[in-house]
Amino acid sequence: MKNTLKNVLLTSAISLIMAGCASNPEQIVENSAAPISAASTNDYPTRDRVEFVLNCVAQHGGLNYINQYACGCKIDKIAEKLNFNDFESAKTFSYLKSMAGENGAMARDPKQSKDLRKQLKEAEEAAEKSCFVK
Repeated sequence: MKNTLKNVLLTSAISLIMAGCASNPEQIVENSAAPISAASTNDYPTRDRVEFVLNCVAQHGGLNYINQYACGCKIDKIAEKLNFNDFESAKTFSYLKSMAGENGAMARDPKQSKDLRKQLKEAEEAAEKSCFVK
């Protein structure tokens, strides 16, 4: 049973890696705020994309083709809106904002933190609506 799950996860990860490698870096992606080139859309490390997809799949009920495809779509849509540095900063601010007291205030209160968390939330909501069939 464990080997079957490992094989499924390994196959899924390899599929995601192959899909990421097949993209065309010369294409321009349109964004309402400012156009982001495909090169900056693809600045997300493969390891981080795979980790995002596996976490997303787990949050949506487990591994199946529909969840795997939708979660891969979701990270692609987020990457169209935020470069990797902003995505990583927003995730970090989101994790740290729940800290109590002054330490939490350093992650919660600055304008940069609020702006990045808002951008990430909007990107995630739009990606969720665009990629998941309800």
